[in-house]
Amino acid sequence: MIASSSDLSIMMRRCLLTFKPFRIFVVGIGFFSLCFLMTSLGGQLSAKRPGDSPFTVRSEVLGGQESRGVLRKISDMLEVIMKRMDALSKVGNSTDAHRLDELSSALDRIQPVGLVERIQAIAQNMSDMAGRVEQILQRSMAGNKVRDGTLAQCGTPKDPRYPDCLSKMDWMRARWTSDPCYAFYGVDGSDCSFLVYLSEVEWFCPPLIWRNQTAAPTLKPLPKKQAVFQSDVGALLEQVGTGKESLSFMKRRMRRMAAQWASAARRLDDRLRSHWREQNRILVHVGFLTEESGDVFSPKVLKGGPLGEMVQWADILTALHVLGHNLKISFSLKELHGFLGVPPGRGSCPLTGPLPFDLIYTDYHGLQQMKQHMGLSLRKHKCHIRVIDTFGTEPAYNHEEYAILHGYRTNWGYWNLHGQQYMTMFPHTPDNSFMGFVAEELNETEKQNIQRNKVNNMAVVYGKEASMWKLQKGKEKFLTILHRYMEIHGTVYYETQRPPEVPAFVKNHGLLPQQELQQLLRKAKLFIGLGFPYEGPAPLEAIANGCIFLQPKFNPPHSSLNHDFFRGKPTSRKVSSQHPYAEQYIGRPHVITVDFNNSEEFEATIREIMRINVEPFLPYEYTCEGMLERVHAYIQNQDFCSPEAPFPPVNSSWLSSPFVLLPNSSILTWASNASSYTSWPPLSALRLLASLEGESCVEACQGAELICEPALYRFINIKEAFSALELQCDGVESQVNHLLPAFSAEHAECGLQQDPLLFSCAGSSAKYQRLCPCRDYRVGQVALCRDCL
Repeated sequence: MIASSSDLSIMMRRCLLTFKPFRIFVVGIGFFSLCFLMTSLGGQLSAKRPGDSPFTVRSEVLGGQESRGVLRKISDMLEVIMKRMDALSKVGNSTDAHRLDELSSALDRIQPVGLVERIQAIAQNMSDMAGRVEQILQRSMAGNKVRDGTLAQCGTPKDPRYPDCLSKMDWMRARWTSDPCYAFYGVDGSDCSFLVYLSEVEWFCPPLIWRNQTAAPTLKPLPKKQAVFQSDVGALLEQVGTGKESLSFMKRRMRRMAAQWASAARRLDDRLRSHWREQNRILVHVGFLTEESGDVFSPKVLKGGPLGEMVQWADILTALHVLGHNLKISFSLKELHGFLGVPPGRGSCPLTGPLPFDLIYTDYHGLQQMKQHMGLSLRKHKCHIRVIDTFGTEPAYNHEEYAILHGYRTNWGYWNLHGQQYMTMFPHTPDNSFMGFVAEELNETEKQNIQRNKVNNMAVVYGKEASMWKLQKGKEKFLTILHRYMEIHGTVYYETQRPPEVPAFVKNHGLLPQQELQQLLRKAKLFIGLGFPYEGPAPLEAIANGCIFLQPKFNPPHSSLNHDFFRGKPTSRKVSSQHPYAEQYIGRPHVITVDFNNSEEFEATIREIMRINVEPFLPYEYTCEGMLERVHAYIQNQDFCSPEAPFPPVNSSWLSSPFVLLPNSSILTWASNASSYTSWPPLSALRLLASLEGESCVEACQGAELICEPALYRFINIKEAFSALELQCDGVESQVNHLLPAFSAEHAECGLQQDPLLFSCAGSSAKYQRLCPCRDYRVGQVALCRDCL
């Protein structure tokens, strides 16, 4: 049944008004196909005798000259329709009612009297011919597509080497508009663009044979340059910029310390003169100071807020600059994107081309920002990243899958980095690298002046914010005892009136600039902690200025199990005092740790302090030269991008134990062929021992006056280590457990570590004796072994 002219008009309007643009386009193409057949055949048919034509039964409708005129009108009509269709197809997925109305009115205008009836007649008579011709055209078009590669473009390749290609194509079809970065790389919604993207920008589909396979010119690596020590910090100050009080604080510190950095660089240069130091391209992205992270620190710089992080970042920037590396500094996402070449959007697309930096120093905030905006590229390039992490991240918290399964998930961990890519403020967590900071070093004349001018009965309280005084319970009691012997000074910030948390007998100076604080510390005999903040730089500065640091002992130790401050941090470390580094690595007479709740012990300690005199003291690792030496060693030797050779080597076997006893010792070391295995620290530094049950490797190594070294774990993760330690195993199994390798005496079982990311000095269990890779260390520089330079 053939519809009337009015019915056709109504139906076409409905289609145009109700179908989405894509459906309209398809309807238009179908209509065009029919008319295209008539147009292409019209000339030939009209030239034949009426009796030979398949249209002879309707010859009265379609004559010779008349048919050509009709076909010309059809052609004109189709041209108008197709122009409208082309404009409409560009609307995309939107519903533009105005353009739909335009197309409908165009159809009304192009209906001359009787034209639709004639089209109906032609369509009825050529239905059989149309089917046959359509088949011919389809075969012809298919052949053309094969020749020009179109079919190859749009067909998803099935290659067992790329099992995710099909699922990624489905994902792209559904989600390619979810991030503008896809359009940035040329994705336009077609399967061809999906395949190009997934094979050339990402790596989920195989290379496409129909693409131009001319190899892109290989980028020649930039010629290596030698790093040269720099004594002028002017260029560094310009890079840091202005606009925030935090940046101004960092620049003031850089200027004040510039002469000490320059002097330290000359001394280290003399020691390293024969060594080639390659200049690295380094990006430093200080995430916690970006506006996108909230930057809660900058407004508090002049109000007694925490400055430890800014002290450390200022010193990191200065150390990298003085060592002579090519440095770029970012304090915003815009700067970060510009330096990395990040595509626009939310990080769904990876970077293309090589990473323009050898190293990236950032913090947890910056790491999260990089994840959001680098997407898959972060996984590819994360071996270049170093995370400045004040309190440390243990492997059990860093390994995402393991953390989720075993209850170690926190807000800060689960990045699956190598443990030593995290860099701490103090050397409290050997699973991580110790970055540190510096304190001002005094010359001999300054030290003598300090000792002459010390006021024996003067004490300064560690705490710039009133909240720090409020947190310490029972402070009035021990401060009252102290007041019997000494004049107590405070540096607590206030705006209009004295903070009520500060006892009346304390002389409060308000928040002091750094130089005035230094002068106060040079006069004082005692610097006393209130228990908080933990592990800041101020106690080291006080000790360097000749003060005795008196701090509270924590019993039981503070940890994530019993203290809100540590809850949620990626560490199980137990903090035995306000400043464990000062307690362990400096100790008496410069550092005294007592129970502040024991009034008798506290008062006896104050009397002892009144009797003794100490010289200013600063550990070498916190001098400018010590930090330069340490950072230099890391940059030259730490490599987390090159895969380590499997150990033990394939088909290896030892004729005898690879471990031997040290002379006059019960500690094992590697046999004399240690040089045959590449490692940093070198294998010659290894000292193997077993912990006690319930003891961590951190504690076991400290008990032997050594340092646990996770980089050497792979050399003791072998069954021969158990027999060398005379641990009798009924069986040896490889498992995923951050306490392994270890020995269970109860079951005579020996366990080896299956996942290298879980090699960890931290952690203990009452059922395990852990195997511990300890090492020696340089006096004053615990981060480096004796042969590490």
